[in-house]
Amino acid sequence: MAYDEGLAERIRQHLGADPGVAEKRMFGGIAFLLHGNMAVGVTGDDLMVRVGPDATDAALARPGARLFDMTGRPMRGWVVVDSSALAEDETLGEWIGEGYAFAAGLPPK
Repeated sequence: MAYDEGLAERIRQHLGADPGVAEKRMFGGIAFLLHGNMAVGVTGDDLMVRVGPDATDAALARPGARLFDMTGRPMRGWVVVDSSALAEDETLGEWIGEGYAFAAGLPPK
C-alpha cells in the first residue's frame, strides 16, 4: 500500500529537526518514532497516532478518528485520523503533538 507523501512531508515540517525522531517504513506506510517509540505514521492517506490507552476514548470523539485496526483486532491506544479531518495544519499539529507527547513518556528503546 502506498502512503501519502504529502502528509508525510507535513509531519516532517511539524517535527522539525528533532534529533530523537527517526522515520521507518511500517504497516505499508511510514512511521515517525521518538527514541524508538512510534508517535505517528501515515498509512494510505490517513494519519496513525499513538495516543495511549487512557486517551483512546477522547481521541475517538474527535472528528475523523477511528480505532486503528489492521488485522481485525482493534488496538486501544492507537487511532487513525481520516485525511479529510487534517486539512488544517493546526489540527494536524495537535494530533502530532499528542502522539509525540505519548511517545516522549515512554522509555527509549
